[in-house]
Amino acid sequence: MFKKILVANRGEIACRVMRTAKKMGIATVAVYSDADARAPHVRMADEAVRLGPAPAAESYLRADLILLAAKETGADCIHPGYGFLSERESFARACAEAGIAFVGPPPGAIAAMGDKIESKKLAKAAGVNVVPGFLGEIADTEEAVRIASEIGYPVMMKASAGGGGKGMRLAYSEQDVREGFEATKREGLASFGDDRVFIEKFIEQPRHIEIQVLGDQHGNIVYLGERECSIQRRHQKVVEEAPSPFVTPEMRKAMGEQAVALARAVDYFSAGTVELIVSGADKTGQGFYFLEMNTRLQVEHPVTECITGLDLVEQMIRVAAGEKFAFTQEEVTLTGWAIENRVYAEDPYRGFLPSTGRLVRYRPPAQGDGVRVDDGVVEGGEVSMFYDPMIAKLVTYGATRDEAADKQVVALDRFRIDGIGHNIDFLSAIMQHPRFREGALTTGFIAEEYPEGFHGAPASATLRRKLAAVAVAIDLERSHRASCISGQLADRVIGAAERTVMIDGERFEITVDGYEGGLLVNFGPAEPPLDLIGHWRPGEPLFAATIDDEPLTVGIDRKGAAWKLTAHGASHLVGVLPPHIAQYRHHMIEKVPPDLSKFLLAPMPGLLTRLHVAPGDQVEAGQPLAVVEAMKMENILRAERAGTVRAANFGPGDSLAVDAAILEFE
Repeated sequence: MFKKILVANRGEIACRVMRTAKKMGIATVAVYSDADARAPHVRMADEAVRLGPAPAAESYLRADLILLAAKETGADCIHPGYGFLSERESFARACAEAGIAFVGPPPGAIAAMGDKIESKKLAKAAGVNVVPGFLGEIADTEEAVRIASEIGYPVMMKASAGGGGKGMRLAYSEQDVREGFEATKREGLASFGDDRVFIEKFIEQPRHIEIQVLGDQHGNIVYLGERECSIQRRHQKVVEEAPSPFVTPEMRKAMGEQAVALARAVDYFSAGTVELIVSGADKTGQGFYFLEMNTRLQVEHPVTECITGLDLVEQMIRVAAGEKFAFTQEEVTLTGWAIENRVYAEDPYRGFLPSTGRLVRYRPPAQGDGVRVDDGVVEGGEVSMFYDPMIAKLVTYGATRDEAADKQVVALDRFRIDGIGHNIDFLSAIMQHPRFREGALTTGFIAEEYPEGFHGAPASATLRRKLAAVAVAIDLERSHRASCISGQLADRVIGAAERTVMIDGERFEITVDGYEGGLLVNFGPAEPPLDLIGHWRPGEPLFAATIDDEPLTVGIDRKGAAWKLTAHGASHLVGVLPPHIAQYRHHMIEKVPPDLSKFLLAPMPGLLTRLHVAPGDQVEAGQPLAVVEAMKMENILRAERAGTVRAANFGPGDSLAVDAAILEFE
């Protein structure tokens, strides 16, 4: 077995690999950029080596510097994590030439599967179902238009070397192809150094399902069930689960056997994932098609670990060391259900714009009892524009799918992140959504269910009553704080108290009866009282309560004379009025925002890469005006209405802050 492992990555995956390495008794080496000098993965490692400046091209993508770090520290193997160099054939070969084990597949398999065009040809030859499309190289936009028309709309344009949702464009018309083909080429070149694009048929009602495969160096290859990854935004996975609510045992076997056949065709070993597009309308069990093979560990691997009991990182290390599997395909069993939510630094209330800045507060939920958090950040750390916006992965496990989803809702309420935008409310809303609970998923789920954007999860009448009860408990705690500092509800009130609570304009008349250890909150003779037990101190960001024997954690923020209470995927403005002013309605002065309609504002921090117009130009609604690159993605900004450009305040190559006025209109 290896003595020392260098993890050629950062963030949560670096921490994840190091946890397993330490469990196996293997010493660890971290590498880092200047932006990550105080990052958790650096502190976790036994040794750490600086690579260079913050940009990945000058640090984490420098294979020469990583190999030098391995030699200088005496590391005898390198785990690449995912992203960065994990699927670079040249890096795997360089490791072999340097006499350092690469914890991943052989270079030949990486090369074969890294080219989407060639991999589809190989898959077809191996007997794997493939999507109808054009697998040759496409010279220019005109040829792309012709090919798309022959295949039939809608079609998907993809960068040949792409992955992670980058370098992909969906086209419903010729105009979409003309606007998106060159952008797809540029994204492929910028992200992967390869601007080749292929086009294939877009499957209607598609589900994204993938098969986890694992091979050793002795010819043994197994599949470890499937993962449902259909809930995506801009082709970036948001929610993953294992198993899939759609897949039958017969379908699982057919998918798994095809995935193993493909892996065997390229002499694969280590962990890998065969991604499939599945027609939700096909009930025969045969409506699945090969998309690509990711020759690395996947972000969503924890859900497979939960239902199989296998540590995939450990298996990768053992395979790299030449060990045989200690189990067979027949011994792989799937038990229970696991769901993973990706917590991103983005603001779902502002069109999911990327968010960067300092984590003023970062408190993940406690782990255990079916809750797992994989992260690589700490309170006070920085979410940088240079790297992926994922903050953490929240994984829950239960005996059933509903139990795993219920645990997600509870755990998401117990997450507290301040200082940057995040998508926790959005994730909670998905977990509660009736369509999600039914398992009726497609890759269009988010676009179909939130066509006007996300505005918070709806609150049931029961939840609103519970929030009113929590608001009264908070008010009583503050009122009694001068004489009672223990934070126990028993200290807040013994006897009766009356309050009027306003939640988003809805009025509740409440009588509270205190008892030793809790509160009975009465809403009148027509409603049963709520029994509330909980602990809170002024200044704490979360209130953990039990109401009628069910847990509820509420985020608390002061908003002037009122409170903002956050739970179950939405925030609510709450005011508590004591009896002597209850006859007056609580309301706040509303500030009127300035009129910014005559400006084209940068919706996110990023780089202005293209400007399509100049002062004096007439523009029409929907016309592309500028392209902003942020978080490795190109974002086309379009005119909201017809008008005339008065001034351009920035040019290509300029860095933009959020809300920077790129253009001004007459």
